Amino acid sequence: MIDVKLLQNNFEKVSSLLIRKKVDGNLLENLKLKLSATKIKRQEMESSQALQNSLSSQFGAYKKEGKDTVILKEDIDALKEKRTLLEIEVQNEEKELESILLAIPNLPNEDVPCGASEDENIILEKILVPKEFTFTPKEHWEIGENLGIIDFERGVKLAKSRFSALSGIGARLERALINYFLDFNRERGFSEWYVPFMANTNTLIGTGQLPKFEEDLFKIEGEDLYLIPTAEVQLTNLFNDEILTQEQLPILLTSYTPCFRKEAGSAGRDTRGMIRQHQFDKVELVAITKPEQSSEIFHKMVECASDLLTSLELPHQKVQLCTGDLGFGAAVTIDLEVWLPGQGKYREISSISNTNDFQARRAKIRYKDGKNNILCHTLNGSSLAVGRTLVAILENYQQADGTIKIPDVLKKYM
Repeated sequence: MIDVKLLQNNFEKVSSLLIRKKVDGNLLENLKLKLSATKIKRQEMESSQALQNSLSSQFGAYKKEGKDTVILKEDIDALKEKRTLLEIEVQNEEKELESILLAIPNLPNEDVPCGASEDENIILEKILVPKEFTFTPKEHWEIGENLGIIDFERGVKLAKSRFSALSGIGARLERALINYFLDFNRERGFSEWYVPFMANTNTLIGTGQLPKFEEDLFKIEGEDLYLIPTAEVQLTNLFNDEILTQEQLPILLTSYTPCFRKEAGSAGRDTRGMIRQHQFDKVELVAITKPEQSSEIFHKMVECASDLLTSLELPHQKVQLCTGDLGFGAAVTIDLEVWLPGQGKYREISSISNTNDFQARRAKIRYKDGKNNILCHTLNGSSLAVGRTLVAILENYQQADGTIKIPDVLKKYM
């Protein structure tokens, strides 16, 4: 959540940054009006309280001097009643303000390139050269079906569209990737966790999925629980409403979870194959840091995910997202896009973001610095999306006879 004091003290600058993230002007105008209304109502309540305190002091003096206090008491009682009403009005104003603030995205860092859409993202670096095939490479769904390791029809029968089932070597490869990713990340200093695959409302508010993205979540009927869209939710909120010590930071975490998403806004996109599914496996990286540490840790996380792809000998590129393509909670994001020869293009396989103190303010994650409690910075990133990595292996390691080579680093896991 955005700092209210920053909004009040420099609304125009904050607005200009939010407009870069395509925030609607009407929403910003409503926010400005609500900030003003809340401030005026609070000042009115504080003035009423100050006057009541002053009259209460006079009341004590009147009593000592033996003066008539009847009228003064009536005035004090009237002020008490007015202040009580004003307190309720202030609470209502602040609730409405918080509701608006929860729908406002994070500010982009000022050095993030401006742009309206993904078309203006910047390729920072290409790693490894795509392989030259002596035959026309197939797409992963054809390879998987020919080998009998991906069953889309049975996935639909068991659930609905955008679900699939893996069998035999396909299932073992999925499991091998999960174990390899976790081991790789642990060796890079990330502590492994196993977390619940469901989260409550407060947890999802903490990382920004609620209230704005409720339509993309699977809700458990009759429970204050949702299936998680990413392990970022759980790993970050391990420290919800906690005050950490400086010595604990930075905290580096990794976890495997399935991820569940309705993909509400993706009608017609990637309807074939495993690129965009309602359920997919992912190994996540999360960091909780002091503000001065977060930029260094951000690049450490990018390198960790990139080196993981390099170890699998998968060509990929690093892409700096422009302001118009940044996610809701992100202040800066670098995507990793893996080469898919069957599709003949790079596709996102990891997204690493620094949210600065945006999530920490919502989730109340702080650390003690002397007498002060300082908001932490939180970071998150895929390392990696398991299903998309399996897709990349099928397409990049396919042979002319339709078989698939297994990357060397995975052989001991198979």
